Amino acid sequence: MKRTHSATEMNTGLIGQEVVLNGWVNTRRDHGGLIFIDLRDRSGLVQVVFSPEVDTDAFHLAEQVRSEYVVAVCGAVRERPEGTENPNLVTGKVEVYARELLVLNRAKTPPFYIEDGIEVDEVLRLKYRYLDLRRPEMKHNIMMRHRVVQKMRSYLDERGFLEIETPILTNSTPEGARDYLVPSRIHPGQFYALPQSPQTFKQILMVAGMEKYFQIARCFRDEDLRADRQPEFTQLDMEMSFVDEEDIFTLVEQMIAEIFQAAGQQEMALPFPRLTYEEAMAKYGSDKPDLRFDLPIVDLTEVLRDVEFKVFASAIAAGGVVRAINAKGCASFTRREIDDLGRMAVDNGAKGMAWIIVGDDELRSPITKFLTQEQIDGLLASLDAKPGDLLLFGADSAPVVARVLGFLRLELARRLDLVKPGQLKFCWVLDFPLLEYDEEEKRYVAVHHMFTAPRQEDIPLLDENPGLVKARAYDMVLNGTEIGGGSIRIYQREVQEKMFSTIGMSSEESQERFGYMLEAFDYGTPPHGGIAFGIDRLIMIMAERQSIRDVIAFPKTQSAACPMTGAPSDVKAKQLRELSIKIREK
Repeated sequence: MKRTHSATEMNTGLIGQEVVLNGWVNTRRDHGGLIFIDLRDRSGLVQVVFSPEVDTDAFHLAEQVRSEYVVAVCGAVRERPEGTENPNLVTGKVEVYARELLVLNRAKTPPFYIEDGIEVDEVLRLKYRYLDLRRPEMKHNIMMRHRVVQKMRSYLDERGFLEIETPILTNSTPEGARDYLVPSRIHPGQFYALPQSPQTFKQILMVAGMEKYFQIARCFRDEDLRADRQPEFTQLDMEMSFVDEEDIFTLVEQMIAEIFQAAGQQEMALPFPRLTYEEAMAKYGSDKPDLRFDLPIVDLTEVLRDVEFKVFASAIAAGGVVRAINAKGCASFTRREIDDLGRMAVDNGAKGMAWIIVGDDELRSPITKFLTQEQIDGLLASLDAKPGDLLLFGADSAPVVARVLGFLRLELARRLDLVKPGQLKFCWVLDFPLLEYDEEEKRYVAVHHMFTAPRQEDIPLLDENPGLVKARAYDMVLNGTEIGGGSIRIYQREVQEKMFSTIGMSSEESQERFGYMLEAFDYGTPPHGGIAFGIDRLIMIMAERQSIRDVIAFPKTQSAACPMTGAPSDVKAKQLRELSIKIREK
């Protein structure tokens, strides 16, 4: 009873041959004189027929099996009788007439159906993840993930990259997300940290002359979770020497195109569109713009500079902006719907939301009485407004307006059903600020990370005005989600020390935390740069899922717990004593 074929290898070319199949009972149907079992293995389903005329023992045993029993079947492949074909199955033209059945293992009744589209609490699915992964859609996701990772490996191998593993136990660098700490038994009171990324190690590999590195890297961040975050995640990590931004863009765009093609998805036009950070924020209200629909944000600051409407005038006088979205065709929105959008604007930081309904013969709005005809004509022309449109305004500092209108843009797209399944819209976002000022810590912090190179012409600004320095950083965005980010790196010791100093790190602290890296830079470091892709997020989008938990074999919940294994859990007092750790009572 050793398997000779997989389920979906059954086809008309095997008619008359005897085969042995192994798998799970998906469904069982008793038609009196015949019993039909849909046998499932990793490849899919095939129908197996049991008849007392073929073998009485196998027939009686088939009467006893239930869903999810593990069985072995031996029988002959036959063409299905005319009119009984199943066009929904790859194997729908044939069936296996069984002459022998062996039950390899029984199964309890599962807590949910092993089928697609079930509505089951996610915690229950994660507790019985081994059953959840039997469902076709979940199995498809895991198999797609495998194919994508294999394509990444082969693509980079063909282009001279070396796959090199970097340490999992390393030193703590708590800049950004929190580290997961691992106590050392051999060094009491000291800790390793699990890597948030292999950043410093991959740069050290460039110093070591590896020139082209990649790794399917496991990374860890102790941060609050969302649908697209996990405490442990996987990324494709890459680094290259003697390259600039254009080299990296060309390499990874072609890789992404081949990955999607290998997964059976649409071909894409190269190169991808490019937006500066300032363009993305001004036009889409996000540094992760969703380009699957239009709805641009339009700047009206100059058009309304001398406006009498106090809200607009105050924002402009304070150095802010007035911007708007034309929700085309939405003049039919009720006042309740408009007020609902206004509440959302306030929830995102706005003080309120002005609006204008463009009618056939008039404008309806509480603010039009404060506008001159010239201002009205100017904003209508700027927004390409026509009768039937609804204009939504934001007036405040540029970051607040971007956040508010960026959110409303996405909300309108949802309400108007502007995003269609299967759409793929990539872009690059470039020229990020290198630094931003943290009001809470009263210092500058790195927007990407502290190893990102500033533009060469901006290096003097690190002393004069750090907030104006632009980074040689770039993000790849797909459908409004950042799937990859990287930069050209700092490779000269004096520039790296200047960066550390600018973010408030003393020379003693930088030496303690990164002295090994600074010393390495003294031994002939090539110019280098790289990028990392979030594999979980990428597969989530390719599989058209809403959560990365659906494309990870064994994910954690949103509270970073594993319902199946019970992690995290208490440990024995002996283990804590060995680690010189004492748990303080709450």
